[in-house]
Amino acid sequence: MSQNLQTRAAGESRLDRAGDSTSSDTGTDPDNVQFELLSGEPRGRDWLKNRFVSALMRSRWYPGAFQIPIAAVFGLVAYQLLAGPPDAHQNAGTALMWVLWWPALPLVYVLFGRFWCAVCPFAAISDFVQKLVGVNRPVPAFLKRYGIWIIDATFLAITWADHVFGIVGSPWGSGILLLLLTFSVIVSGAFFQRRTFCRYLCFLGGLSANYARTGMVALRAKPDVCATCTAKAACFNGTDTVAPCPLFTFARTMEDSANCNLCANCVKSCPNDAITLTVRKPTKELWFLRNPKIEESFLAMAIMGIVIIQNVTMLTVWDEMLAWVNRATGITSYPVIFTAVFAVGVSIPVALLALAAKVASLGNVESTLKNFARFGYALIPLDVAAHVAHNLFHLLSEGKSVFYLVGALFGGQVTGSAALVGNTTIQMLQFAILALGLAGSVYTARRIAHRRYLTPDRRVSTLVPITVLIGVLAALNVAMFLVPMTHRM
Repeated sequence: MSQNLQTRAAGESRLDRAGDSTSSDTGTDPDNVQFELLSGEPRGRDWLKNRFVSALMRSRWYPGAFQIPIAAVFGLVAYQLLAGPPDAHQNAGTALMWVLWWPALPLVYVLFGRFWCAVCPFAAISDFVQKLVGVNRPVPAFLKRYGIWIIDATFLAITWADHVFGIVGSPWGSGILLLLLTFSVIVSGAFFQRRTFCRYLCFLGGLSANYARTGMVALRAKPDVCATCTAKAACFNGTDTVAPCPLFTFARTMEDSANCNLCANCVKSCPNDAITLTVRKPTKELWFLRNPKIEESFLAMAIMGIVIIQNVTMLTVWDEMLAWVNRATGITSYPVIFTAVFAVGVSIPVALLALAAKVASLGNVESTLKNFARFGYALIPLDVAAHVAHNLFHLLSEGKSVFYLVGALFGGQVTGSAALVGNTTIQMLQFAILALGLAGSVYTARRIAHRRYLTPDRRVSTLVPITVLIGVLAALNVAMFLVPMTHRM
């Protein structure tokens, strides 16, 4: 008995020194510790062995065949936003951008990971500018180190500006946002290597990187084959006929999908057929992360706060809340009031995670910062679910406006209710999605804790505060979805 306890303690000590392990949950068996540390995420069937999938990924038309029509649609969107009707309710660009495209993005991330970044028009612009005038300077060191924090700040700033300056509700405002993004992409493409903007500066890239970790599609390399490769890292550097990895990701060492956009450059350039493409359970990648980062967990919590703010400001009682603040404080400036609400709303999830991490640290012998970094990822499934549920309201209650307004550009005269389904159906779907997110986050937290700690006491002391946090945030979202919301279009 004493020897078994010593073996268990030694095993747990090895886990503590090595950080997160990277294989499936093996319970409390100390004999499996070394296997846990050496192995990675289990892989399923390699879809690149399928003739059709392989032909698609290796085709010279992929992903260009998707980029061309998407670029055409975004060109139409930009033109409508800048030159179309000034009223958002009459502008096809607004409908396409905020009622259709924005709500669809999180669903794309869950199904296909960061695939959107392979077909994004801004990425295509960056590639074109780089070929035309690019000087290909290396990525600045400060971007590599602080890029995610810049992304965090940009995401918060754009959300704040939307409410203060009315970006979403103004076609011109949305058009200016697109122009600013285009200008940034052009500057980055002209000066720096590959898609520096997409990897280190794009707020949408930061969102997609976090959400892609819940994705069902995973591209990886075979370590045993790569170990004998003599192709001078063709998957990373490219070849004479294939471009290098646009997001600076080395397939051989890739452990997550955050910076893989499924562009298939590595598939085409690898001479050893060492790349695999597998389908897995949503959120599975989160169980195997080795090096959790505070800034990525912070982004997950910030996005949760942003979703809360978006919900609050759409509630029918929002105007009553503004009137109450005015009576209580005498403040009438909307930017001042919203800035205060925004700061509080974004801080709530961050503060709650910090509190849960602190409580967990009392029993799992880890620092608060380590717990914050590690278990922030467990909140991503709920994060995605809350985001999808919020956007589902726009898509289903205003979706027909896309058909009406786009049809009007080609002579159509169809009008009527913009709703695709009724509010009751929307609420049921929202609650179902939140339930899936809640289950995904609780299960992810459990898997992380079981892989990290060998003793039941440390697992329980960690899971209790994290699970309570997940429940509180889920309940907060449910409460807001119970209150009637206003429409965007």
